[in-house]
Amino acid sequence: MISALPRREREIFEILSGMGEATAADIRGAMADPPSYTAVRTLIGRLEAKGLVTHTVADQTYVYRSVPQPAKVRESVLQQMVKTFFEGSAVSAATALMGLTRRLDPQELEELQRAIDEAKERQS
Repeated sequence: MISALPRREREIFEILSGMGEATAADIRGAMADPPSYTAVRTLIGRLEAKGLVTHTVADQTYVYRSVPQPAKVRESVLQQMVKTFFEGSAVSAATALMGLTRRLDPQELEELQRAIDEAKERQS
């Protein structure tokens, strides 16, 4: 879902996710080549309408925060990473990740084997 957002909305969502909470001015300040303040508020409003962002009011100022959606965010980010850095190959990405770990404990090995077995079953 996150990867399907327009570029500016995705940028705002990612900034807000990293900051935890922020005002529109804070978000605008963290953007690369920021649009006008009004445009940032409009983009945040779109994210709120999509259920990705919420706000509270503190001292008459809107304070925004991303709505926790770790599974959706994780899946979206991983899909983009695999597409960008591994030419869409999940196997290449998994192999690279395995290379980062010198030693896997038995539970991790079991989890990996289980994932491989499930993938094989889906192919049948």
